[in-house]
Amino acid sequence: KGSKKLPSWPVGRALCNTVAFHLGTVAFGSLVIAIIRFVRLMLEYVEKKSKKFNNEIGKCILCCCKSCLWCLEKFMRFINRNAFIMCAVNSSNFCKSAKDAFNLLMRNLLRVVVLNSVCDFLLLIGKVVIVVACGSVSYLAFGGYIPHVREEIPVLNYFFIPIIFIIIGSYLIASAFFSVYSMAVDTLFLCFLEDLERNDGSEAKPYFMSKRLRKVLGKMEKRVKARNRT
Repeated sequence: KGSKKLPSWPVGRALCNTVAFHLGTVAFGSLVIAIIRFVRLMLEYVEKKSKKFNNEIGKCILCCCKSCLWCLEKFMRFINRNAFIMCAVNSSNFCKSAKDAFNLLMRNLLRVVVLNSVCDFLLLIGKVVIVVACGSVSYLAFGGYIPHVREEIPVLNYFFIPIIFIIIGSYLIASAFFSVYSMAVDTLFLCFLEDLERNDGSEAKPYFMSKRLRKVLGKMEKRVKARNRT
């Protein structure tokens, strides 16, 4: 806190701090999700067993319970993600971190909507570009359109099957890598909001964020406000 210099080996230090001080926080957050998932599985089991009774009221109640638990799980995943970030920033426990993160996001709801919509769109574009590139290269390679690798690839009767597997694998790998970028974006965003609330840009309390980051987020907010007016 209060230093603009990044320490050496930040990833290694963060991993050591997590193992030494925050394993309980990680376990507790995972336990909450596991309990909700277990209750959902129990409801699915009850629903499967109650199909032979043809009780429409019971089916309606089970459907409502499953919908509520699905929404609760999505909400808790969102809370867990931001609670872990606040825990890493402030070294607080899980409950306090979840409360601070939720209050901070609710006080800046417009910025949250803008950032999530823009980031989701950009991450989707990135995944689509990677999948299309991998699919196109594999099609050219298996179709014999690349002379340098034509002799090394065996002749296949149905070369679309490996292309489909390559597309699926590339999508899964891209999703895994982009989830790391998404977590980094959320971390920077929470730090940005924390910086706005703690500092005012004066000489006594200068901002720690870069001017470029302030300009980018400011432009996003202006565009959303202009769209809402129109």
